[in-house]
Amino acid sequence: MVLGDNLDVLPTLADGSFTLVYLDPPFNTGRYQRRHASAAVREVPNTTARGRRETVTGFRGSTYERVRGDLMRFDDRFEDYWSFLEPRLLEAWRLLAEDGTLYLHLDYRESHYAKVLLDALFGRDAFLNEIVWAYDFGAKSRSRWPTKHDTILVYVKDPARYHFDSEAVDREPYMAPGLVTAEKRERGKLPTDVWWHTIVSPTGREKTGYPTQKPEGVLRRIVQASSREGDWVLDFFAGSGTTGAVAQALGRRFVLVDDNPVAVDVMRRRLPTASFDVVEPPAASAI
Repeated sequence: MVLGDNLDVLPTLADGSFTLVYLDPPFNTGRYQRRHASAAVREVPNTTARGRRETVTGFRGSTYERVRGDLMRFDDRFEDYWSFLEPRLLEAWRLLAEDGTLYLHLDYRESHYAKVLLDALFGRDAFLNEIVWAYDFGAKSRSRWPTKHDTILVYVKDPARYHFDSEAVDREPYMAPGLVTAEKRERGKLPTDVWWHTIVSPTGREKTGYPTQKPEGVLRRIVQASSREGDWVLDFFAGSGTTGAVAQALGRRFVLVDDNPVAVDVMRRRLPTASFDVVEPPAASAI
């Protein structure tokens, strides 16, 4: 576990170190996002981009810049949020192993932007899935269809080499068990790209009190499918530490990063045997 701004921490980690990167960044709901001083324009020197070596702001060069420019013309709030998120996605790509997978967890406000930009950054052929996590809890609007789902975009580093183990994933009951054999009912079915899973219960054993905590069941599927025992898992918007708790239970190694001391305090109580470090921001003269 590391307390620090992830843009200070991530450059200290070696290329290709992680089989799985899961990101649950702050959603762009109009709240102010703390911006790193070097985040607005991040040059990536000598970057390998799908077999090419070039110095670009995004992995897809002019294509990416055109896509970003087009989106900025549609929504003037886009620039601030993506100036915050883009350099972190570039770091995620660098840190992924060749058989690695990125899971980017967003809500309905940003997922459509993210899909277009990740196509430009990673390549459309690197897109694996759009997972819809649906839940039914809490207040419901009466002036529109209540929004009760998040979107998790799944991209791979190399479409020819990524790791995915469907046999390792916990199976779920059939919705129409009478239509399948007894053997299939007993085994259960493989989850699709629509996951019905409740939020963390306010009175359940998982509850840490952290406001954006995600349920272990959702992260368990991700870690089971896209990593192996002993692999390294990274979450650099770690929050309550659910990714680490699941990774530890499944025999994975993990790095958790968050710049909120409250979040890190929750993680330290939740994962008392994990090591802890603090990364200080660089001096102003170095920025």
